[in-house]
Amino acid sequence: MLNRKTLWLRAAAPVAVLALTLTACGGSGGGNSKGSTSKLQEEKPESNELATGESATSQFKEDDGKITYSVLAQKVDVGTEADTKKMVSDPKAAKGFVPVVAHVKYTNKGGGVVSSYPSVGENVEIYADGQRGTILIGAADDAPGCESDSDIENWKKGQSHVICETYMVPKDAKELAVHWAAEDDGKPYIWTFKNA
Repeated sequence: MLNRKTLWLRAAAPVAVLALTLTACGGSGGGNSKGSTSKLQEEKPESNELATGESATSQFKEDDGKITYSVLAQKVDVGTEADTKKMVSDPKAAKGFVPVVAHVKYTNKGGGVVSSYPSVGENVEIYADGQRGTILIGAADDAPGCESDSDIENWKKGQSHVICETYMVPKDAKELAVHWAAEDDGKPYIWTFKNA
């Protein structure tokens, strides 16, 4: 018959192995002391942080099939508290927050034509000082320089569109980051902008 200590060890061992495996695959230690890295680390970059003006290329599953896109967060426009009050149903709840519009340029690099209503712009998030903001659905559709994804039809290889997303963030945020991830890859590409 097994005693309590043996049962506890049998239950704890798989958890410890899982923790060690996860640490080895994605920890910040940069590999072991012998200089080797795990296969997972070799297949995926440590960081998907991109410089201002640098684009990412990734496949994305649209209704029409897998499309390869070049993705570039061009800029963020930061509004005022007064702007936020006009955009929300309860202005008191928005006190201390400002709207931020991320302008993201997508270029169809191949894989087919997107017949209508592309989904590629739906995977954008805005972070302020490391914390995810609150999305304002539909707020960016009429922002200057932005296109509504519902107006985009027959998007062919070589064509580009700027699709925007609006989030509310604390007004005193110092750093704004635009995150975009393909559905098949949970690790986002990140562009960072200073909030002046």
